[in-house]
Formats: sequence, C-alpha cells, structure tokens
Amino acid sequence: MGLFDKIKSAFTGGVNEPESQVDETSTAKNTSLEPEDTKKETEQYEKGLKKSRVSFTRRLNELLANFRYEDEEFFEELEDLLIESDVGFEATMEIADKLRYESKVENVRSMADAERVIVETMVDMYGETNPDHHYFNENPDGLTVVLFVGVNGVGKTTTIAKMAHQYIDQGKKVVMAAGDTFRAGAIEQLHVWGERVGAEVISTKQGGDPAAVVYDSIKTAQESHADVLLIDTAGRLQNKKNLMNELQKMRRVITREIPDAPHETLLVLDATTGQNALSQAKIFKETTDVTGIVLTKMDGTAKGGIVLAIGKELGIPVKFVGLGETMDDLHPFDTEKFAYGLFKELIEQTV
Repeated sequence: MGLFDKIKSAFTGGVNEPESQVDETSTAKNTSLEPEDTKKETEQYEKGLKKSRVSFTRRLNELLANFRYEDEEFFEELEDLLIESDVGFEATMEIADKLRYESKVENVRSMADAERVIVETMVDMYGETNPDHHYFNENPDGLTVVLFVGVNGVGKTTTIAKMAHQYIDQGKKVVMAAGDTFRAGAIEQLHVWGERVGAEVISTKQGGDPAAVVYDSIKTAQESHADVLLIDTAGRLQNKKNLMNELQKMRRVITREIPDAPHETLLVLDATTGQNALSQAKIFKETTDVTGIVLTKMDGTAKGGIVLAIGKELGIPVKFVGLGETMDDLHPFDTEKFAYGLFKELIEQTV
C-alpha cells in the first residue's frame, strides 16, 4: 500500500480493502481512534501547513479547470506550478511524466482523473523520499550528542532551545555547547535560552576555539551525567573550506571522546527560502555528514514542496519540522501527517 492509500485509510476511511490486506498501523491512526496527543499533533500539522496547502490547492484547481489531456501547454503550466512550489526539478519531471503516461494510456480523461494522479503521485513521493522519518539515533547507554549545522538566520539556536526544552520535559538532563564563537551575540543568545529552558551552557569568549568548547562541553556533560549534549556551530565562515575545516575539527574532537558520536548531525534550513534552502543543503552535504534536516518556519511559507526536492535531489531525510513559534512547535517529522496537512482537501476530493 502506498502512502496515498494509507493516508486515505487513516484519515478519511476512503480505502476499502479485504480485511487481510488492511495495514494495521494505518488503521490505528484513524483520527477517531487516535490518542488525544496524536490528534492534537495532526491538527498542528494541518494548521502549520495551511499556507502551503491553500496556495497549492488554489493554484492546482485553477490549472485543472483548463485541463486538456492532449494539450502539451497544460503539462508545461503544471511543471511551472510545481517548480514555483519548490518541488524541485527531478520530482516535477516525474510527476508530469506520470500524468502524461496515464493520459496516453487513457486512464486520465477528466479534471478529476488528473487531480487524482497528481496528488497520489506527490503523496507517494513523500513516503518514498522519507522512509525513515520516525528514526532518530540516540545513545541508549550514555550521552547522546547532536551536532547542529546551518547558516545564520535559519533558526538554528532557537531549534536547539526547543529540542532542549522537549528533552527536559521528558525528565532528561541537557547540556548545550555554544560552538558558534564567530557570530556576534551567538554565545549570549544561547545563554539566554539556556536560562529559559533550564539547560547548562558551555561557552568561551567570542572568537575562541569552537573545538575547545566542544571538548569542555563533553567533559561537563559526562561529569554531570547529562543525557543529551546539543552543539551549536558557526553558520558562516569566510569560505566553504574554512567551514569544512572547522566542522571536521569539531567532529574529530567529538569522535575522539565518544567514538560513535555525534549520533545525529542535523542541518537546520529555513523553509521560507525555498530553493535557497536546497542550495544550502547541497553545500553542507559536501562539507559534513548530515544525517537529517530540520525545516523551520513551515507555518510561515507556501513552499511545502521543498521536502520533496530535498528527498529527491539529496536523499537526506527530514527529521523535524517547525510548525510555529512556541517551544512545543518543533515536531518529529511524520510523513503521513505532513502529506495530509499539505494536501488535505485534495486528498478528500479524491475519496
């Protein structure tokens, strides 16, 4: 069963299958049966993705109103719409080619047929590009080390604070390392967040050695029996070579002290920047071993398609999304909830 059918079954009851073929995990996610916190998170996805959903649904419906299954101009306009929604070139071509094929073999003859193929193809792509969205590597026997990378202004420091807050709410002890010693105010900003959420912050003076901060933070976390160490890093050095050297130096210190760390290296991207975020991801993928993406400010953009572009063109899973400004608005990425929040009305129209 593809992701599209799972979502229809889970959220709309729109898939009828023999009982032996029903996906038990999807059935359990039916909103009428969900635990209250799961239903709340589904609603947060719907609310946080409203701008993307409303914009894409309106533009797609306007385009489909002029659908002609033999009209190449329609397919060119569809490609333009997908590119402008930051779906990415590879995903755009795959979606358009699928619709062309279905039209050619006469499976698509109406606007409703075209809508079904487009939405089903896109939703299934989200499942294909983020198959491990629930997996977040943690150290069950000791200190979990998470390294955060990303350019300035994407919400990296705030993301670290939100994650620290959530870990502390779970009863875990958190230490934060102010490894961005280059940006003016970065150290002070992390200290302010540390005081707010109740996490110890290890730092040095501005312009100090980030690797030394990492070493001190590891020792402090180990001596205080902390559960989690969250490490901030510089977002902008003079050039890519400097960035690579600093990140590699920090990783060497981490690995020397804890051989299987960092357990996660999360690249923080601002979703509102669209294709610029994709360009940033490509650079950081070249400079360090990125294990996952954190997409911030999803609630403030109509560019929800960027998840597809990242998955298709980079193969890096999105592991967290920011769906608001409060400390509880950082969510582990859930492909089903994300796709439903992004295409809710379109999915329900195909039922």
